[in-house]
Amino acid sequence: MSENLFFLKLLFLSILPLASSQHNEFIFTGFSATTAGGGGGSNNVSSGGGGSNNVSLNGVAEIDNNGILRLTNETSRLIGRVFYPHPLLFKNSSAADVGGGRVASFSTAFAFAIVPEYPKLGGHGFAFVLATTQKLAGAQPSQYLGLLNSSDNGNATNHVFAVEFDTVQDFEFFDINDNHVGVDVNSLVSSKSAAASYYDSGGQPIPLNLKSGDTIQSWIDYDGKAKLLNVTLSPFSSKPKTPLFSFPIDLAPVLQNEMYVGFSASTGLLASSHYLFGWSFKMNGVAASLDLSSLPSLPRPSDKKSPTFIAVSVSLSVIIFVLIAAAVASYGFYRYKNREIIEPWELEYGPHRFTYKSLRRATKGFRDRELLGAGGFGKVYKGVLSSSGADIAVKRISHDSKQGIREFVAEIASIGRLRHRNLVQLQGWCRYKSDLLLVYDYMPNGSLDHFLFQSSAAAPPRPVLTWNDRFRILRGVASALLYLHEEWESVVIHRDIKASNVLLDADFNGRLGDFGLAKLHEHGANPSTTRVVGTLGYLAPELTRTGKATASSDAFAFGALVLEVVCGRRPIEPKASPEELILVDWVWEKWSEKQWRDVVDPMLEGRYEMEEVEVAIKVGLLCSQPIPAARPTMREVARYLDGADTTEVPNVPAPPPAELYDGSSAVKEGMGFEDFVHSYPSSSFEKVSASSPVTGPVDGGSPGPASYMRVPLFSV
Repeated sequence: MSENLFFLKLLFLSILPLASSQHNEFIFTGFSATTAGGGGGSNNVSSGGGGSNNVSLNGVAEIDNNGILRLTNETSRLIGRVFYPHPLLFKNSSAADVGGGRVASFSTAFAFAIVPEYPKLGGHGFAFVLATTQKLAGAQPSQYLGLLNSSDNGNATNHVFAVEFDTVQDFEFFDINDNHVGVDVNSLVSSKSAAASYYDSGGQPIPLNLKSGDTIQSWIDYDGKAKLLNVTLSPFSSKPKTPLFSFPIDLAPVLQNEMYVGFSASTGLLASSHYLFGWSFKMNGVAASLDLSSLPSLPRPSDKKSPTFIAVSVSLSVIIFVLIAAAVASYGFYRYKNREIIEPWELEYGPHRFTYKSLRRATKGFRDRELLGAGGFGKVYKGVLSSSGADIAVKRISHDSKQGIREFVAEIASIGRLRHRNLVQLQGWCRYKSDLLLVYDYMPNGSLDHFLFQSSAAAPPRPVLTWNDRFRILRGVASALLYLHEEWESVVIHRDIKASNVLLDADFNGRLGDFGLAKLHEHGANPSTTRVVGTLGYLAPELTRTGKATASSDAFAFGALVLEVVCGRRPIEPKASPEELILVDWVWEKWSEKQWRDVVDPMLEGRYEMEEVEVAIKVGLLCSQPIPAARPTMREVARYLDGADTTEVPNVPAPPPAELYDGSSAVKEGMGFEDFVHSYPSSSFEKVSASSPVTGPVDGGSPGPASYMRVPLFSV
């Protein structure tokens, strides 16, 4: 009896691997939203996983009546996924297995199309993915393709392998262009990438446009024994002999024994519809190629119209036009007064334009309970988009002058196309009557100055920022400025760097915002002379003479920010004693006396890394030099700060002699010291430009209007 029981157990254990591996091949030639109980045919689909050939949908993925699977639609910042519902056995770690945990070979073929919301502007792409779970909890849309997020990108514990079909060039991930295929291993920084193309029968590469809306077939083949990945593209049913690229890679450290296989797509500021028409997959073999002519396809307008069709169309058009004209005549005046006006300048700039109705709904009618902050040009409200449930911040500007329009366009033109993890992401905009609205990612922890100074007695107390948080914020802002100055397609001069314009996300990462004063120019070109704008205490002294904002003047403002963060004090403290009135002079004095520890924010209570604080102070003093050419570039600043957490203190040059700082740069440039101090009550609330009731030197140092005051629109 015991022997029979033993053999029954042995038989049961031998069946388990077979049960796990029986789902090793499938093919979908179109998809169907109906299910047949028990696993009914290769075209059945469910959102739960009924039969062995069904697929699971999550996010916004859906299937239409023609059998086309649509991963995303033309709504911004969405995620759509489809997975085969059963995990597949990619490794067998049994000691008895000759492979000993080697990854099995696999092959897949699928037909897809990407249709962007706006021609030639993709958003964002999709990926074939192997993952340990279908949920991919915490994954973000936009450049993260619904696979990872900003905090876990690059972690070896992700166990995510993907081949991305990317239609946006993200400099953060070193993308080669906005039309490429890449291999992603636990990170959106591709290990291998190539511009989308295929090879004809003669071996010549033919470019492919991923966002053309045409059906494209892709083959992904992995040889587990040779540890070689081949990726192939073609607009035809037959597979080209030459792959787009071959990439040696060992997936053993990446893949677990069992993995889910599927696709993930996302949209960002701009959106695309990502479609799947068919999909085949096979373990330890070659997946069947798909006959594109037998698959469902997107409807396309006919190129040839019969005369009868044209005549009927024209007649119907005339009738419809007359009816519409009558309706407009009776209702037109009301609609005219309340329409959302689109002006020519709006057509030149991305990103997404929101409807006023959607933003009004998101902010609950712009009610005061949703108010985050207010300023001279408008108010900022918290909102929740009903389409995606994402939190947003809406800056509502009431413009009565062209100044408002100019700054509004500046923000759209500059930050609208920027993508960096340490910049506040602009999601879109809206124009309605006399209101201009900008939509940003919501930053739940507000601005940096609220944590450094906590100046409002009425506001609830905030936790003290640790030194680790402060130093990470400084490194993040330095990285963002390096991107703006050197790594983007144009040079972007921010012109308003300060603590109130550094916003903190949920993880207290610093993000630079408020691009209302930003200026752009081409790499290698000289910036033009303009009015003096910025905030006193952060303004480089040369600006009052030349009026030219440069990367060096941004570096000066960053130096003031560094000292602010280290000392927990504003660049100018009117209520301080005379020797401590100007922060940079006081810090230099303490540095020269080798008593720099005395300037560290007492709220830290001595809990900080001395090497990092020393580097930060040196960087702050170097950036605060009155001579522009002597200041370090942001590339050098980023290198100094990034090296501070290594075993050796980075080789940061010593600050210059004390006489370069003595007496305040503003005084040397001709501004009366009393005017300089009294026009600056706090770094959080005032800006300077060339049209103000306050007198002082502007453009060449001559007396005249020097500043107007306004509250930063996004310092919340």
